[in-house]
Amino acid sequence: MKTDIDIQNHAHFSFDLWLTLIKSHPEFKAKRVELFTSFFSIDQPLDEITKTVKYYDDLCNTINEVIGGNVDTYEIYLLILNSLNVDLKQLNRDKLNEFYQKSEDLFLEYKPVVIFEDLHQFFDEIKNQGKTINILSNTGFIKGATMRKFLIEENLDQYIDFHIYSDELKISKPNPLVFQEVKNNLKNQNLLMSQVLHIGDNAIADYKGAKDFGFNAHLLTHQI
Repeated sequence: MKTDIDIQNHAHFSFDLWLTLIKSHPEFKAKRVELFTSFFSIDQPLDEITKTVKYYDDLCNTINEVIGGNVDTYEIYLLILNSLNVDLKQLNRDKLNEFYQKSEDLFLEYKPVVIFEDLHQFFDEIKNQGKTINILSNTGFIKGATMRKFLIEENLDQYIDFHIYSDELKISKPNPLVFQEVKNNLKNQNLLMSQVLHIGDNAIADYKGAKDFGFNAHLLTHQI
């Protein structure tokens, strides 16, 4: 495979997910907006709902990166719904759980597209050298539990030694505590920090976050 990721000089590989290994199915976000509209009986134009969903998705991602915490999925829902004049007092956790389950079903129907060329073969190459792999992903609308289901369906989970998702830790990249969690989970605790390579598409959350912690980092860009 054509990549300038340095396999030889590293023993453990930490991968971001979104826009590193995968991207959204081209129809998924529009379908999610339709689900929002129908499920919560939102009386607003579809393009307004689409803009509002994107605004709070981007905002919460930025908040997570700036303060290193994690805005909960249901908090994002409530910010969106409040902005669209939905009466939040009509809602409860059961209703939000029901919506999340429907959105997960939709996500697994309109599955993300794998953008990392020959990913299975690349992971094979790493594992055949006796090296290890983890996923390290900030999450927003899609929780880590759902990402695990997707990776199992794609036969990618077999390569992954451990997963770290911000909704489960309640902290987000570039918070150094996230990268400490990678270090804590390494099978070989004797590895040098420089033998760990984090690969991601975000210059701040992935590249600078990993480098500041002491890992090596690779900033991956795709022609998407």
